[in-house]
Formats: sequence, C-alpha cells, structure tokens
Amino acid sequence: MTNDLHLEMNEYLPLRDVVFNTLRQAILRGELKPGERLMEIALSQRLGVSRTPVREAIRMLEQEGLVIMIPRKGAQVAEISEKDLKDVLEVRLGLEELAVRIACQRITEEELEELEQAVKEFEEAMKRDDLGALAAADVKVHEVIYGSTHNKRLVQIISNIREQMYRYRVEYLKDVESRKTLVEEHYAVYRALKARNQQQAVKDICIHIVNQQDAILRSLEQMNKEEQPK
Repeated sequence: MTNDLHLEMNEYLPLRDVVFNTLRQAILRGELKPGERLMEIALSQRLGVSRTPVREAIRMLEQEGLVIMIPRKGAQVAEISEKDLKDVLEVRLGLEELAVRIACQRITEEELEELEQAVKEFEEAMKRDDLGALAAADVKVHEVIYGSTHNKRLVQIISNIREQMYRYRVEYLKDVESRKTLVEEHYAVYRALKARNQQQAVKDICIHIVNQQDAILRSLEQMNKEEQPK
C-alpha cells in the first residue's frame, strides 16, 4: 500500500464518492499498482474511515473496470493488459473519428479558440514534465473536440469509458519519445478542424490514436520485462 494515499475531502460529496475519487486517482496515477490487493481494513485505517464507504467505492471501481474481484482473494487493481488496451482503443478510435467528423461541421469560432488554447496549455505542461498536468491537459484537448460536436449522447458515451482511457493515456505519456510528437499531433487536428477539412481531421486523429497504442504497448512490454525474475 502506498504511503502517499490520503483522503481528498469534499463537503459536497457523500463519503463513498470521496473514497472512490481518492482510490481512483491513486490507481490512475499508479500509486496503487496493477495487481495490488485492495484490503478493506487496511484502506479504511489508512483513510480514516469505516469499511462501508471503502467497500462501496471498490464496487464502483469494479464497475469502471479499474478493479477486479478474485475468488477467495478479494479485490485487486486491474492489470493493464494488451487485450484490454486494444479493446479500449478500438472503441476510442471509432468515437474519435466520429467526433472529428461531426466537429468539422459544427465547431464554432469560440470553440476553435478554446481548442487552440488547450493545445497551448498542453505544450506548456510538456515543459514542466508533470505527468498529472500532462494527462489533464490532454484530456482537455479531446473534451473540447467532443463538446464541439454538440451531440450530448456522443459525449455521454465517451464519458462512460473516459476513466479507462485516462488510465491508458497516463501510460502513453510515460513514453518520453512519444511526447515529442504529441504537440504537433494536437496542432494538426486543430488545423484540420479550423479548415473544416473532414478527411484530414480523421487522418490526423487516427495517426494520434495509433501512435498512442504503439507507445502504450512499448510501456507494457517494458513493465513485463521488469517484472520477470532475474
């Protein structure tokens, strides 16, 4: 169990949701590692809460695919497998293609300005070498695109898998080499949307997602090598 785990209180949320958000962020940031067991007693003592909100939070994490239940062993952080990666990115690729197609037709000038600013913020976060800030900035770039579709159902569907996408996005950003192309990839999508060039926008977003998959696979391969006994 990581020593950095602490409860992030929010007076407007039920304690169950506060515990859920705390554990979720710990998983996404890698503080709770893939395969690590989540024991209710230990977590409740570490967070200073009863076992009930911890149990409820773990169930919520299981629904999001971040936690799995192992018979006779209990809950543990879900592994990041190649199969899961491909499943998530297949869905994401289809949704991103659809989003940029629609965005090319509906994005407003104000949203284009917002997208440009989001890309610049990502570029600035790159200079600070802060994984958390990078991931948040990357999320913002894509959320501006989703929002510019003005399709609430599409945004809702994307939101349903956003947390899983976020987890893989963090792995992607750990790959130093891939970061060098991220800014240009973002600007390429922005330019295509500004030009209302649907074909180019789809091409650029596909390049971006495929590059992401390749980088995560490299990261997973490296993780597997490090875990092998020497």
